[in-house]
Amino acid sequence: MLEISSISKSFGGLHVLRDVNIKVPQGAIYGLIGPNGAGKTTVFNLITGLLDPTSGGIAFDGRDILRKKPHEITRLGIARTFQNIRLFKEMTLLQNVVVGAYRHMHYGFASLLLGLPKYREHEARARERALELLSWMKLDHKAHDLADNLSYGEQRRLELARALATEPRLLLLDEPVAGMNTGERAGLMTEIEAIRDRGYTILMIEHDMQFVMGLCERIAVLNFGKIIAEGGPEDIRNNEQVIEAYLGRDDDEEAAA
Repeated sequence: MLEISSISKSFGGLHVLRDVNIKVPQGAIYGLIGPNGAGKTTVFNLITGLLDPTSGGIAFDGRDILRKKPHEITRLGIARTFQNIRLFKEMTLLQNVVVGAYRHMHYGFASLLLGLPKYREHEARARERALELLSWMKLDHKAHDLADNLSYGEQRRLELARALATEPRLLLLDEPVAGMNTGERAGLMTEIEAIRDRGYTILMIEHDMQFVMGLCERIAVLNFGKIIAEGGPEDIRNNEQVIEAYLGRDDDEEAAA
């Protein structure tokens, strides 16, 4: 579904990404991991059109998406969440999610101004879908609460519901469990698996290795802007380069060495 081919990105003399290649199969939960500063969020920013690459290509479902604007990429079926939560905190949960559905609404200014049937029909459909997505995230009972009143973990789940409201086929999750407690992480793992089972493809950045290893079928590891390993969870867990660069060794193993 997503193919990143020999992507490089430089800011002046700083090489953030070097010849990165990633293939995300349709229906997969695919992880992108690595130390802070490895270039993971830059990959997301390139996919979603917030940055242009220095060289290389990106194809979504066989279609070149380089240098398309972010809203055009959203229309093609790619949505994302952010490492730093970006919600409309003065709005209700329902209103936040309805915002994500506006790309599917096709009514003119006159319909909006006069409250014509087409406008009312689209708005009702968007609210119905928003409530459904909130129920997926176990937030429907708080639909009319302000987003600012949610816990940190609930805010992350709300952001995920809003991304789903754009009706993506590929969902990019940037550290989805950051700041969550153990129970919240376990709950979100179940919810992400359920999202995949509904037909979505997921590419995620995450530092919680237990979460990544328990959820992702394939994982790529970035270090200093280069992919140093790619494979299943066991392949990554036992890869010497990954251990040295990112995972580290258990104290007992270090002592034995």
